Amino acid sequence: MNKRLWVTIWVLAVLIGIGMPTVWADSGEDVSALKSEIEALKQGQKSIQKDLKDIKTLLKALATRKGRPAQPPFKPSDIAINGSPVMGQADAPVTIVEFTDYQCPFCRRHASGTFAQIKKDYVETGKVRYVVRQFPLKAIHPKAMKASEASLCAGDQGKYWDMHNRIFHDTKTFNQEEWVRHAEALGLDMGSFKDCLESGKKAPQVEQDLKEGTALGVRGTPGFFIGRTDPDNPNKFKATEFMRGAFPYPRFQKVIEKLLKPS
Repeated sequence: MNKRLWVTIWVLAVLIGIGMPTVWADSGEDVSALKSEIEALKQGQKSIQKDLKDIKTLLKALATRKGRPAQPPFKPSDIAINGSPVMGQADAPVTIVEFTDYQCPFCRRHASGTFAQIKKDYVETGKVRYVVRQFPLKAIHPKAMKASEASLCAGDQGKYWDMHNRIFHDTKTFNQEEWVRHAEALGLDMGSFKDCLESGKKAPQVEQDLKEGTALGVRGTPGFFIGRTDPDNPNKFKATEFMRGAFPYPRFQKVIEKLLKPS
């Protein structure tokens, strides 16, 4: 019997509650293999359901914004980066500041795809300094605030980017216990990390990022401010470009290359 047909019969049997008829089971190995495939299908379904839930939440949030006045055009703005996680050389000619939310599926998409290409082509070649600031959308992502704190607590021990990557790849559990396990895997001083996380030590920094991001016009995540680095003051720069949302790599490439050209 065709293997795909076997799987279909098995699923239908389970759904209607009759179990797998013994006359159809050619061997114990066949049944075991089918059970494994069914389990894989179930896990895939769970992942799809989670993505759908995230999308529904975002659509609901967008629906509540209907009727609000349109955001005004972005005006070049000075942005401070002092104390924020930074990747790349301080004197890189272009600076990118990302406002991110660890529970945002679009931020996760950027972190797992576009960011890796930006890092390879521009950060590692000394052309771009990449900065992350926190912007947890607490109304729709209740766990994002603590995730931001966990990443910053790891940053105190020089492991911000490692924790950043681990949290964004944590699509199943996404809770404080898992972030503690990430910290253990990274070899952090667990006493210091737990004290930092449980005390809310980093909450004021996250709140400050939220406040400043909101003042700059950030309403959703991810949001990117891009501009030329100020060689005389590495702790801030003037952003001339504001990109709202997750974009493919070529869009970033176009903006970066324009800024790299002599003015």
